[in-house]
Amino acid sequence: MAAVLIAALSPVGHGGPGRAVAGAVVGRGQVGPVLPGATHSGSLHAMGAHPHPLPPEADFDETPFDSAQRATSSGVDALSQAIIRLFLRPMPHQTAQLCRALDQHRYDAILVDYGFFGILPLLLGGRADLPPVLYYTPTPLMLSSRDTAPTGMGRPPATTVTGRMVHRGLTALSQRVLLRNAQRAANRMLTELGARRLPVRLLDVGVLADRLIVPTVPEFEYPRSDLPAGARFVGVVRPRPAVGFVAPPWWAELDGARPVVHVTQGTVDNHDLSRLIEPTITALADSEVMVVVSTGGRDVNAIGIPIPANTYVAEYLPHDQLLPKIDVLVTNGGYGAVQRALAAGVPVVVAGSTEDKPEVAARVAWSGAGINLQTGTPTPAAVASAVRRIRTDGQYLRNARRLEAAFARTDGIAEIAAMVDEVVDERSREEHVPDERSREEHVPDERSRDEPRVAHQ
Repeated sequence: MAAVLIAALSPVGHGGPGRAVAGAVVGRGQVGPVLPGATHSGSLHAMGAHPHPLPPEADFDETPFDSAQRATSSGVDALSQAIIRLFLRPMPHQTAQLCRALDQHRYDAILVDYGFFGILPLLLGGRADLPPVLYYTPTPLMLSSRDTAPTGMGRPPATTVTGRMVHRGLTALSQRVLLRNAQRAANRMLTELGARRLPVRLLDVGVLADRLIVPTVPEFEYPRSDLPAGARFVGVVRPRPAVGFVAPPWWAELDGARPVVHVTQGTVDNHDLSRLIEPTITALADSEVMVVVSTGGRDVNAIGIPIPANTYVAEYLPHDQLLPKIDVLVTNGGYGAVQRALAAGVPVVVAGSTEDKPEVAARVAWSGAGINLQTGTPTPAAVASAVRRIRTDGQYLRNARRLEAAFARTDGIAEIAAMVDEVVDERSREEHVPDERSREEHVPDERSRDEPRVAHQ
């Protein structure tokens, strides 16, 4: 029975998968301590896990993500700022928490989300008792590749020689200029913590782990000829089914003959509902569709426009209950929400410009399962046009159904559990090599961990 240490940050996109995996670990009778953001401790206790909440200084600080700061940066520049402020700054405190946990108990594996940079000093510091590490990416795949544009630019793969040359140049610009400050900050912090400098680009740290868990299907991720062997597609990681959901009085109307459009700004970028929710309400006010709004936990009175007769509003609606009832999702591009919609065969309209949302939107358009509005603040006319196109052009529904079939072939939680068993077995075999000569033949030289396993152009 494996003992798995799980470390995840507070935001839903990070903490949600962590909770799902923790629940699976507990369900298999395994030990599943979790280093979560404080907001998730209650739900983890309820499922039988053992949370050890991160102190505030070790967790995700949402303060920099206010509306004003979101509006002044985008793309790779915004990504660089976010990395430094939100992910690098907590690194020493996260490392301390991990070391404390490892000193108190022997674990067979560690599973961390991609933003939990506190694992890096342990991966690069030569801690002798470090168990196998599995990285979980809660965003579209960030690894640099000869086949893709750099993360943050929201550009689909190139299909021509000229396009690939452009992407190569953009990758160099991103790595050597735009993300240079984040790379330097990471190396400075690693040095202060007694670890080696990064042998790879900062966004490529997933290759340092024993496995990189990619929670999607290949049909929704750009093809990469240089994908590391340790990267594994596992499909969507679904949250635990909603418990105690009380349906609003209008819920039964969603099963009628009228098409249903759901609009949400998620639970992070929902401070200003005029960015997407209000334009969508206005766009569809006089149409034949029903509009279902979720404010992501915000008070419904935060909506600053009158609510038309065809629109229903709630603070929160569980997607496992709602998605089977809707025809189109309008979203700012949260990775998890988009994938859950596509796993249900629902085509998507995406209007997102912050965090990883341009990358999610670009993949939606590339897959043919929806429309990328290429802005985080669309006009009502743009939203109305996109919804109308999806409802009248069958290609979007066909492609969404194609992705639904791809997602149905995998069980994310089961795949992750099997991967944990796999790395534990590998480590066990390595530890039982009979002599030093055999060990050298079976265990990679430490230097091999330093060598990038992805192409850097």
